[in-house]
Amino acid sequence: MERSPTTSRSLDFYYHINGDTFEKQYKEVLSGYREWKDREHAAEWLVFPENTGPRLCIDETSISDGELYTIVSNPDARGKKGSLVAIINGVKSEHIINILRRKIPFSKRLKVNEITLDMSNSMGKIARCCFPKAIRTIDRFHIQQMAFEAVQELRIAHRWEAIRQEADDMKKARFCGEAYSPFIFSNGDSLRQLLVRSRYLLFKSPEKWTQRQKERAEILFDQYPDLQEAYSLSHSLRMIFSRNTHKDAARLSLAKWYDRADRSGFKSFQAIISTLTEHHDGVLNFFVNRSTNAFAECFNAKIKQFRALLRGVIDIPFFLFRLTKIYA
Repeated sequence: MERSPTTSRSLDFYYHINGDTFEKQYKEVLSGYREWKDREHAAEWLVFPENTGPRLCIDETSISDGELYTIVSNPDARGKKGSLVAIINGVKSEHIINILRRKIPFSKRLKVNEITLDMSNSMGKIARCCFPKAIRTIDRFHIQQMAFEAVQELRIAHRWEAIRQEADDMKKARFCGEAYSPFIFSNGDSLRQLLVRSRYLLFKSPEKWTQRQKERAEILFDQYPDLQEAYSLSHSLRMIFSRNTHKDAARLSLAKWYDRADRSGFKSFQAIISTLTEHHDGVLNFFVNRSTNAFAECFNAKIKQFRALLRGVIDIPFFLFRLTKIYA
């Protein structure tokens, strides 16, 4: 129970005990939860300064009923004991900064060399105020996700257009007393099906497409050249992060990509340019150590999986107590 995120009910089969009874006994007697010194403020904040390392990640996650908690974690602990540095209720930067400054000694905060985060302004402010000597690295996958979503937005727009066109054609066929039959491409897709079934291939690099996906992509891009251009922009942005190893080279590559995206005329990509320009230094810091916020996302997934095993969290302080036993 104190080594892994498991439930008392999962122990029924192996130890021939009543899981519900054991859970009550564990909570009230065996765990020491009632004597836990942090119990009174656990639902608001928990900080473990001894787990602070030279690299940190910061992100937010939902514990119960959509209530967001800000989590500071140590990727060097690799998801084991020592991973959890702080978990604080809310995402308001002033509140979180106040707690981190009070509970983590200044000398420990100065030893943090790098902190990875997303493009949230509040997270950036927390990192800047609490860890003044750390470089702030924007997670590359959040940037790529924006480009993926821009491509999918265009695909969905074309899909709705195809749905409306198909509905109009069906009405005309009924009016003329004819049976409606959509045009079928060489791979067996109608236009509507083509746009639905192309969703996943637009997330992948061309070299990872299967033979059927290559055929579908060829038909799709032949029908929608603008979708091919949007996909090319998204893929080239991914290649900038994959292939560049030096900050100066990446700066030049991004400048060329900005120019190409701006000339494309896609409003979604122009919004991406504005966002990346605002966070330009944090984006380029990726090319210093090639650090990402993947550990924070993985750690959040562990918490969500634990929450799912419990089928929801009713007693938040006790849930956080168990998290600290396992990860702090």
